[in-house]
Amino acid sequence: MKALVLAGGTGTRLRPFSYSMPKQLIPVANKPVLEHVLENIRDLGVTETGVIVGDTEPAIRAALGDGSRFGVRITYLRQDKPRGLAHCVLLARSFLGEDDFVMYLGDNMLPEGVTDIAAAFREHRPAAHVVVHKVPDPQAFGVAELAGDGTVLGLVEKPREPRSDLALIGVYFFTPAVHEAVAAIEPSARGELEITDAIQWLVTQGATVRAGEYSGYWKDTGRAEDVLDCNRRLLAALPPRIDGDVDTFSDIAPNVVVEAGARIVRSRVEGPAVIGAGTLVEDSHIGPDTSIGRDCLVRGTRLADSIVMDGATIEHVPGLRASLIGREAAVHPTGHGESRHRLVIGDHTRVEVAP
Repeated sequence: MKALVLAGGTGTRLRPFSYSMPKQLIPVANKPVLEHVLENIRDLGVTETGVIVGDTEPAIRAALGDGSRFGVRITYLRQDKPRGLAHCVLLARSFLGEDDFVMYLGDNMLPEGVTDIAAAFREHRPAAHVVVHKVPDPQAFGVAELAGDGTVLGLVEKPREPRSDLALIGVYFFTPAVHEAVAAIEPSARGELEITDAIQWLVTQGATVRAGEYSGYWKDTGRAEDVLDCNRRLLAALPPRIDGDVDTFSDIAPNVVVEAGARIVRSRVEGPAVIGAGTLVEDSHIGPDTSIGRDCLVRGTRLADSIVMDGATIEHVPGLRASLIGREAAVHPTGHGESRHRLVIGDHTRVEVAP
C-alpha cells in the first residue's frame, strides 16, 4: 500500500501565517502537522508516500526532505492550483500505479492513529474504505449514511437534514477501483473534482464502500482556535524530560519537556509545556498548554495556552494567553502595568503592546 498526502491547500483561515508558511507546517507540540501525519502513515507500515504540493512546495520540501527522517520515501507531486481532492488522485495516477493507497489530508490530526481501520481495509479490500467521526454539526461536513454492517449507502455533502452524524474526516483508503471513478465524474459547482462524488459513483455502480469509525481525538487544524486546541491535547500526552539547563532559582512542573540546549533562568514553568532547543526563558512564568519553539527568547513575561514558533522574542509582556506567535516575531511592551492580551501574529512581525 502507498500513501497520498495532500499538502497543497492555501490555508486562508490561518492568515496571516499562511502568507509566509504552509498551514501544514504550523507546529503542534513543537512538531509540524505534516510530521504528525507522516508518523501516522509510517505506523500503518506504509513507506512509499506521494505528497501533493502547490506554491509552497519549497518550504514543504525543506521541512520534509526525502522523508527518510520519518521512515518513509517521499515523491513530490505538483498541483498548479486547488482542483479538488479527486483531482489529486488523478494527478498521482502514475505514482500510485495499481497499488492500494491511503489518502490523508495534510492538515488533519488524528493522534490515536487509524491502524485498526487500515487493518480492516486490508482484510476486506472494499473499493473504498472511508474514515468517519461523530460530529455535533454534521451539516458542515460530508456525511456518510451507513447500513448496519458498516457498508456505505450514500454520501451527502453538507446536508440540510443529515441522516447521520458521521462525518468524513480526511482519511480514505482506496483500491485501484477509485481511478475509474475519478475519471468518470465531472467538476462540482465550485469547479473542483470532489472525492465524495467519486466515492458516491462507486456506490452507485454497486462497488463495495465501507466506513470505519474513528472515535479518538480529531481536529482539522484550519483555524487558530483549532491549532491551539490540538496543541493542548498533544502536550498532555508528551512524556516529560529535562535535557536542557534549569537553574536552582527555577521551578519546573513534572509534566514539562525542556529540550537539549534550552535554558530556564529564574522562571516557573507549569505543564504540560515544551521548551524548544536553544531557547532562553528568563524571569518568566510559563503557564500550562504552552509550546515554545527553538531559539526563542522569553524574558520577563507571563505566557499561557499559546504556541510560540521558532526564533520569536517576547519580552516584558505581563499577560499573554491563547496566542499564536510566528517565526522570528517580536513582542515588546510600550509601557508597564498588568494587562492581558491575546495575539495571533505572523512571521517576522514586531508588535508593541500597550498596558
